[in-house]
Amino acid sequence: MKTISPVSPHNFMDLLLDAVCVVDREGYLLFVSAASEQIFGYKPEEMIGRAMIDFVHPGDRERTLQAVSEILGGELKPYFENRYVRKDGKIAHIMWSARWSESQQIRVAVARDVTERKRADSMQSAVYAISEAANAPEDLQTLFQRIHEVVDDLLLATNFIVALYDADNDEISFPYHAHDYSEASIPQTLKSHTLTAQVIRTGQPLLLTPKTAASVLSKLDAVVSPDVLNWLGVPLESADGIVGALVVLSSADAVCFTEKDRELLQFVAVQVVAALERKRMHARLEHMAQYDQLTDLPNRSLFLDRLQMALTKARREQTRLAVLFLDLDKFKQVNDTHGHTVGDYLLQDVARRLTRCARESDTVGRIGGDEFIILLENIQGVEDAAVVTGKLFATLAEPYKLGKVTLQITPSIGVAVYPENGKDAHELILYADNAMYQIKKSRQ
Repeated sequence: MKTISPVSPHNFMDLLLDAVCVVDREGYLLFVSAASEQIFGYKPEEMIGRAMIDFVHPGDRERTLQAVSEILGGELKPYFENRYVRKDGKIAHIMWSARWSESQQIRVAVARDVTERKRADSMQSAVYAISEAANAPEDLQTLFQRIHEVVDDLLLATNFIVALYDADNDEISFPYHAHDYSEASIPQTLKSHTLTAQVIRTGQPLLLTPKTAASVLSKLDAVVSPDVLNWLGVPLESADGIVGALVVLSSADAVCFTEKDRELLQFVAVQVVAALERKRMHARLEHMAQYDQLTDLPNRSLFLDRLQMALTKARREQTRLAVLFLDLDKFKQVNDTHGHTVGDYLLQDVARRLTRCARESDTVGRIGGDEFIILLENIQGVEDAAVVTGKLFATLAEPYKLGKVTLQITPSIGVAVYPENGKDAHELILYADNAMYQIKKSRQ
């Protein structure tokens, strides 16, 4: 019979790619296999005797302790996942299989590093999440909040900033900043001595860590707050150039951003640019559907919506409102004599004058051609509408200097007051329209 030498199970454990950990009831490590160095960055002797919870990422400690309590109660935890902070400051995503031995009063757990799988899953989720947010009806602030959630999941970036660059005004603004950071408190110019301006100016990502900050900053004409130990910024680049930057930052010594984090944030930046372009395209299409393209005044559809809301309010509060229907006398002669370009300039100038005469609560719209319509909310009666009508007539009758052409034209204005001249939108507009034509007819 062959003699077999006894073999320590520890020798086999040290060959495993997964780390085997033994923890006592109080949570202190009694044994760690050799794979701990590959997974956690610590040698076994650096971990033994320390509380296991000390290695867990602060954001996961509460639920980890809850899982430990359930394991001590006899529950199996075969696929529990949490995050650990490695010795080098990087984040490791760990999947655990653990059970409690009541007889020996120890918890035995096997740790598998699933960081790469988690990263791939998170990147895919990021694409879906940002795309979904971009197509949602909410505003940009809601979109940025969702992007922050995605970035936080990928990079543990509680401190997150979105910077947008307006090339026409040479201004960097910060529509979203989840951090009390002086750099994001006021708008900047592209020449500002800040890290964000540096990223937008060069179109290149920038990574600072406590170890590299001094050497990187010595090559840059930039100023950084001394309490920011870790800073990562990447540009937002569209087909038209750099439109902004995404920034994550941390003052925590335990967590350092890495080159892999830079790649992840650049990946997110590509999705963000696409989302911003979709959002802006949707806003442009929505604006085109509601506003007149020549004068940028509300069109018939938007005006009717506002009139309906104003009527609902007037009925509820028992107040009055007025609708003024206006067109320009002999406008056709302007087009026939001077051409449609001069006619368009005239309509644009009329729109500007009408807007200047209106209160902020009023609505000035263009129905089509040379016809305009005005909603006056919360007036006392016909007298208020008459005062506004007189002001509009005087303002529109002043000469128009349109390039080499000077014109003088007068309006015809019909007035309808709610509830005296109509109870609904159709009745009020029809009454004001008829009143306008009666005035125009009397001048012929």
